[in-house]
Amino acid sequence: MDITIHYAFLPHTDPDASLAFYRDTLGFEVRNDVGYEGMRWITVGPAGQPGTSIVLHPPATDPGITEEERRTVLELIAKGSYTAIAFATPDLDEVYGKLEASGAEVLQEPTDQPYGVRDCALRDPAGNLIRINEVA
Repeated sequence: MDITIHYAFLPHTDPDASLAFYRDTLGFEVRNDVGYEGMRWITVGPAGQPGTSIVLHPPATDPGITEEERRTVLELIAKGSYTAIAFATPDLDEVYGKLEASGAEVLQEPTDQPYGVRDCALRDPAGNLIRINEVA
């Protein structure tokens, strides 16, 4: 069986701020930017890796979701506890330095974890948790 991760989905609460973060700070390519009824779905991904993308989407837009569920989702996003994603880089210090200089909300500086990973943590403009692992 050959399976790859093709798309991951992260909510955004401000599409322009999320676009600037993923494109300008992380250096991701914009692969699609779709507007519909005042909302935007922005697909981004790392340069040179066309098979891996993240869709930045407006949260809680499913027509089957109740208003209470929508409020709960937005509250969890605002608290930064709704979702997370992990990236990898061979040079964590370089990436961390760029993120810190950009004013990104840093949660943890590069750290050697007791479980064998060196990583850092931050939040994107919507509050999504991003962990970046250093890989050889």
